[in-house]
Amino acid sequence: MTGEDILFNKQVLKSIVLEQRKALMAEGSGTPREQYDELKTQLAIPHALIICGLRRAGKSTLLLQLILHEYQGDVFYFNLEDERLIGFTVQDFNTLYEVMMELYGEKEVFFLDEIQNIPDWERFVRRLQNQKIKFVITGSNASLLSKELGTKLTGRHIEIELFPYLFKEFLTNQKVTYSENSFLLTTERALLKKQFNEYMQIGGIPEYVTYRLPHILTTLYENILFKDIIVRYEIHSVRAFRELTLYLISNVGTLISYTKLKNALNLGSVNTVKNYIYYLENSFLILTIDSYAYSILQQALSQKKIYAIDVGLINAMSIQFSRNGGQLLENAVFLELRRRYKMICYYRTKNNLEVDFVIQENKKVILLIQVCESLSNEKTRHRELTAITTAMSELGLKEGLILTLDETDTIKLEKNQIVNVMPIYQWLLK
Repeated sequence: MTGEDILFNKQVLKSIVLEQRKALMAEGSGTPREQYDELKTQLAIPHALIICGLRRAGKSTLLLQLILHEYQGDVFYFNLEDERLIGFTVQDFNTLYEVMMELYGEKEVFFLDEIQNIPDWERFVRRLQNQKIKFVITGSNASLLSKELGTKLTGRHIEIELFPYLFKEFLTNQKVTYSENSFLLTTERALLKKQFNEYMQIGGIPEYVTYRLPHILTTLYENILFKDIIVRYEIHSVRAFRELTLYLISNVGTLISYTKLKNALNLGSVNTVKNYIYYLENSFLILTIDSYAYSILQQALSQKKIYAIDVGLINAMSIQFSRNGGQLLENAVFLELRRRYKMICYYRTKNNLEVDFVIQENKKVILLIQVCESLSNEKTRHRELTAITTAMSELGLKEGLILTLDETDTIKLEKNQIVNVMPIYQWLLK
């Protein structure tokens, strides 16, 4: 590489750095996110903060909030998603750092957006960490949350997931306030129900919540499939991959069989199906949970249960006739559980009854949750109560929770078992 090439590269990078910063500062600071306070408490620690999540879920806006409110803009910032950076490699980070120093002088904090585009980026981060530089990094690829990353950064990182708006954040965006008393007051309760019904239709992708233009969701979906998966992993059976994705997003809350999917889509092997689902999980579009089991082998052999990252995307992209309201409600509950807990499974009783969610903390089961639209139908009520109480007996719990669209009850049963029934919108705001 010649001296002229290096100078040219620096001039290009200077232009990009300045334009990116101007564009970032021109954006509004957006809706406050649940993870903000969690991130704020980690800023004093020298570890790199890794924020992962779906494209367009609000990661850059969250960075801007931190930059403005915690650092008053006194940081380095660079977005690696910029199309002008095609060909940028880990070797170019040093030139970028020189450019930042020339433009802004020394800074103690470096924000890097969409880092997954640059292979071996952690080498640069580790080197500057040794020079006491703090990093806040975002990415749209779940491999950033893998154990391998812990090895690459020698354990000096903290991982945080950012999902599209949860219901609390949706209400904040809509400027709707509430309190505990809101659930007791007819007018305020009706407003919360109305907002929940709207949330279940449009979901929580920030840009779509703001503008409500259908192409926002379809473009996001296509970008994830092509940019994040098909191109990245060099998938040749594009049609089969798209059909698999459509099937999964249309059947949230159901168990999946790799063999059945392989046969239905004429894919070469079960491993191909497994790889495709892994890629979808890596991009955060699809999420899965395992069956609760007493051994890792049992869990590995059980079927997975499938969910999507956003109910708005489900409504926009799924085959309408193959889903129902109960599945959407279950998906919304799962997303909230994913935010609150690390260990989420489904449960199969000894007589093969299914409970939607079993929550563990410190290897101990603490909560069982069943989700359904309503218990008003006697057959449905019997089915749901039988499943959850059987699971409670097997797992040694005295209380269970059934979440419905709009029912409140405390059901006391034999053996001192209690099943609480609560509206989902109310539980989401607890």
